[in-house]
Amino acid sequence: MSGTRPYPDEPAGPFPSPPTTFEDGDGRSIEVRAPADFEAVVDDVVAMYDDFDPSDRAQGIPPTGEERIRNWLETIADESVNVVARHDGDVIGHAVLVPDTDDPGAIEARSDVEWELAIFVLQAYQRAGIGTQLLEHLLGHASDVGIEKVWLTVERWNQPAIALYKRVGFEATGTESFEQEMAILLD
Repeated sequence: MSGTRPYPDEPAGPFPSPPTTFEDGDGRSIEVRAPADFEAVVDDVVAMYDDFDPSDRAQGIPPTGEERIRNWLETIADESVNVVARHDGDVIGHAVLVPDTDDPGAIEARSDVEWELAIFVLQAYQRAGIGTQLLEHLLGHASDVGIEKVWLTVERWNQPAIALYKRVGFEATGTESFEQEMAILLD
């Protein structure tokens, strides 16, 4: 078993699996999907991150500038698990799990690996329930593909994000000076 993070004793879930379409808090029709081939949607995801307000970046991601964004996404694309949210055909949210190991064999096993979560929703779509749907469907998809351990770090001042993570079952597991580490065990 890899990793040294503490995880909750009880698994959380079950979570819904993508795809789904729902109406957000502002009355917009939002589609959430787990692309079978991330490379097929990478241009749309790059466009979303290129529109992303740099002041909402966390821990240096997403990077700024189209070339750096593309390099970041292509670096994580092969091993990551992704879910995207679309409105009127445009990607407006992206949630990703990245394996916390460099061992290809461990990544295949999935359940023996800890997975780091990152989630981003364009500013114009925040506070409308999209982040919750995106996160729950990512966790459902993760469970479907055999992932059990997910962790994240969030800046302590980001109380809306911390509240969201707690609502879906993440628990605080450690702290650093300005970050809160949280983890969830999937069933």
